[in-house]
Amino acid sequence: MVERTDNENPGSALKAETTAPDFTLSSGADEKVSLSDFRGRPVILAFYPADWSPVCGDQMALYNEVLPEFKRFNAELLGVSVDGVWCHRAYREHRNLHFRLLSDFEPKGEVARTYGVYRHGEGVTERALFVIDGEGRIAWSYVSPIEVNPGADGILNALESLSGKEMANVDKRNKRESQTKSASL
Repeated sequence: MVERTDNENPGSALKAETTAPDFTLSSGADEKVSLSDFRGRPVILAFYPADWSPVCGDQMALYNEVLPEFKRFNAELLGVSVDGVWCHRAYREHRNLHFRLLSDFEPKGEVARTYGVYRHGEGVTERALFVIDGEGRIAWSYVSPIEVNPGADGILNALESLSGKEMANVDKRNKRESQTKSASL
């Protein structure tokens, strides 16, 4: 199930400041995950072409290694590809991955299409990254050349930026509350 958007232009990834379309995908035989399950905290969506390909393996292994850094920002990492749940299960176990892999299998690539990162000619997703803030808005997005591991620096920079914005908002809120208390005294 995918919340529809106006993004019908293939190869046109959703940009920052766009509301992230909600979706529900399988992460196991009897387990479904929705983007909205993580409202209130940052989410990293890592679309990748296919389990078992060399670049995807390196990319997912890197994210597994930097997972503690993502957790430091209270961020949830979700890998997304068009592979089925059983393929994901075998891949996760074989690579010893400690984050969810979501199956955008049927209808094939529906979520990737909604995010503008489905490769129609090949039937796989782009290698695309989205950092979504706690309010469900895309804070940062990036589409890497399919043969290039995008690394984690962009994700970490986006999370750092989000963290700074959240701290600035807290400071503003505290200042307003302090002014309100002073005015009432």
